Amino acid sequence: MAALERVMAPERLPAPSVPDAIAAALKVLPDAPGVYLFLDSTGKIIYVGKATRLTQRVRSYWQAGGEPGAHRIRDAIAEVATLDWTVTDSAKEALLLEATLVRRHLPKYNIRLRDDRSYPYIRVTADPYPRVERTRRLVRDGSRYFGPYTTPGSVTAAMEAIKRLFQFRTCEISIKPMERALERPCLLYDLKRCQGPCLGNIPVADYQREIDGVQHFLGGRSRAAITMLNTRMESAAEREAFEDAARIRDAVLSLETTFDEQKVPTSGRPDEDVLGIARHGRSVAIACFQIRESALVGRDVHRVEAGDSGDAELLAGFTASYYARAGEIPPSIAMAVALNDPEILEFLSARREGRVEMRVPQRGDRARILRLAERNAEEWLIRREAEEDADRERADAALSALAVALSLDASPSRIECVDVSTIQGAFTVSSLTVAQEGQLAPKEYRRFRIKGVTGQDDFAAHAEALTRRFARSAADQRPRNGEAESRAWSLPDLLVIDGGRGQVSAAAAVLDAVGLAIPLVGLAKEREELWLRDATSPMLLPATDPGLRLLQRLRDEAHRFAIGYHRTLRSRAATASRLDGIRGLGPTKRKALLRAFGSTAGIAAAPIEALTEVPGVDGALAARILAALGADRG
Repeated sequence: MAALERVMAPERLPAPSVPDAIAAALKVLPDAPGVYLFLDSTGKIIYVGKATRLTQRVRSYWQAGGEPGAHRIRDAIAEVATLDWTVTDSAKEALLLEATLVRRHLPKYNIRLRDDRSYPYIRVTADPYPRVERTRRLVRDGSRYFGPYTTPGSVTAAMEAIKRLFQFRTCEISIKPMERALERPCLLYDLKRCQGPCLGNIPVADYQREIDGVQHFLGGRSRAAITMLNTRMESAAEREAFEDAARIRDAVLSLETTFDEQKVPTSGRPDEDVLGIARHGRSVAIACFQIRESALVGRDVHRVEAGDSGDAELLAGFTASYYARAGEIPPSIAMAVALNDPEILEFLSARREGRVEMRVPQRGDRARILRLAERNAEEWLIRREAEEDADRERADAALSALAVALSLDASPSRIECVDVSTIQGAFTVSSLTVAQEGQLAPKEYRRFRIKGVTGQDDFAAHAEALTRRFARSAADQRPRNGEAESRAWSLPDLLVIDGGRGQVSAAAAVLDAVGLAIPLVGLAKEREELWLRDATSPMLLPATDPGLRLLQRLRDEAHRFAIGYHRTLRSRAATASRLDGIRGLGPTKRKALLRAFGSTAGIAAAPIEALTEVPGVDGALAARILAALGADRG
């Protein structure tokens, strides 16, 4: 029997060999909460983890024991050359820092969302008269955030809905309680979209009641929002403002109808998130159903980079990443597998400032909803894979058509397009956009500010941009780590110039000067003509040609990217002032000063004592500001 138990016992892993640098670091690890980073021999971060006790957690990777797969990173521990760590005050701070570092460095062994980027939120500021605005930045400044929304369209729909239902301000002017800030209100006041606190006649409590309605609605608290709207409707009727009362009545009816349609069976928790997971091979999707007051108020699906991880590890990684930036955390989260990670539970409870339960529904209505979430994740994967297959087919057709039309030896894997933007020679810039395997690759776009061209000279601007671009390829010979790095500044298989014969000739001269034989084509806008190198007449392809359409998309992207940079430089120059360049005066303090004193002249006329009342401005900085603006004084 003992022999049988030995045969059936799971295989235990031997202790990995410990390099000297790692061994030295393990000896001085603090016994405190924090975040640890594993780096490879090139110094690249390959894994980020969090721990309640750094000593215990990190040393476990180099200890004998454990089953294969117990540590996903154990399979690649041989790649770890050095380790680093950051101590935090609590496990909550450690998990937040881990989520931030994973999004910033994209370590290859961390579980992260495939579409992990800055999601849009709706922000309600902490001002006396709060603003309601969309944002992509989470700042812990007392504001309340709702989201994240998975698409810009969903946040736009939410903003439009609250604008129809409630009256609030979206402007950025500084408004003090019961003080007039503007002589005349903006158009939103006349449209009854804002109560006009800038007029100084709206008590903070009255305005806050409207904001409470906004927050109830965005948080899925439809009953509270309906109650608040009914109170407003009755108040409007008492004032004999019957048009306002009718508008609010219609909004209440619409909200009640939506709430009734969203209701789900109430045998489970009234406020809960349900996470359903589905996988097709290495593709994984997690659907999040948000239930508030027993109504299904939100459904999001996220794609996760799976690797060889199991469902429990994927759900743990998703939970840590998603709720680290969620605007609201429910008291209960349901999923198909149990998560035995006390650090995540502690983090969720600390962020919610209340108890959070993580449970596995076995029967009843919530088990049915969990299966529905899993089915939604499955359907989303099927639909997304079909879309990707269609995209690949279109891309392959476009590349094959280009190879035939331009007489290339093979389909171009990497295509680059260069465009120039200027207004009468001012703020001349150039953009470089990239298509990789027929798909736009925005992360590899580049932009150049043209410095060596005087006046409006499109040919010279193209030549400078290309010279600098190919110089980067020649100079950037550092070791490559990963597919994305291996493509950075790699040479294209086809170079596209936004322009005709003259621009192509300028580009050809640069290629000859640097000794590169890269196929070259110009795309002229008027007739969408293709100009090949040394050609005396253009080539015209049918408007439906897939290769031409790919070049047009890449050219339009280059045009958009160049114009965006050009506008940024123009706007920066237009808003430049003598406040720029003062040591210690950054954008936040500069904006606070302008809000307080109205203009640069107002700042210059203020006494030093008044300047120091602005947050962050001490006596030394105030003296430097007044010295820089000395010409305006007296």
